[in-house]
Amino acid sequence: MTAEAYRLLQTPLGVPGSGTTAVLLALLLTLNITPGPLLFTERPDVVWGLIATLFIANIVLLVMNVPMVKVFVHILQVPSWILLPGVTMVSFVGIYSLTGSSFDMLLMIAFGVLGWVFRKLEIPTVPVILGILLGNSMEDNLRRAMVLSDGDWTYLFSSPISIGLWLAAFLGFIAPMFLRNVLRKPNLSQTEGTED
Repeated sequence: MTAEAYRLLQTPLGVPGSGTTAVLLALLLTLNITPGPLLFTERPDVVWGLIATLFIANIVLLVMNVPMVKVFVHILQVPSWILLPGVTMVSFVGIYSLTGSSFDMLLMIAFGVLGWVFRKLEIPTVPVILGILLGNSMEDNLRRAMVLSDGDWTYLFSSPISIGLWLAAFLGFIAPMFLRNVLRKPNLSQTEGTED
């Protein structure tokens, strides 16, 4: 977690590479804090507070894990059909206590179902979180470009750099669909069969 937080704070563009850094980026953006290398000079209280919090959390985990490791092993053996209703109940109580709105609870259920569908379809969560986080700034920049070009959409394809970025985005979107089976790791049973 410390390495993920430090990597996010140092990222020049503030683009996360994993789910953990995406959640940290979402938290920073909701607090109106722009991540990047200037964060160390603009908001040192946030940076050093985060580092101190992670340091204290590691010490507390060390103190708790050594004597309670047997308890944690038994907790890990709790079946999911017992654990998941408890986690769901805590989530409902947390959402309702924050806003007092039943609509937010229904929204949480909808996003939970959507997340389950994404997991079944093997859709990664990081691009979805990136779309949610960067969507507002993309809309603002598109609106700015349309104002500069008097509504001419060809303005978005007017320079070699923009065409290169469009091609890179298109290939980055299409390539995983074709390369998914090629890049998958082979099963252990298949590799053992070929060795025999």
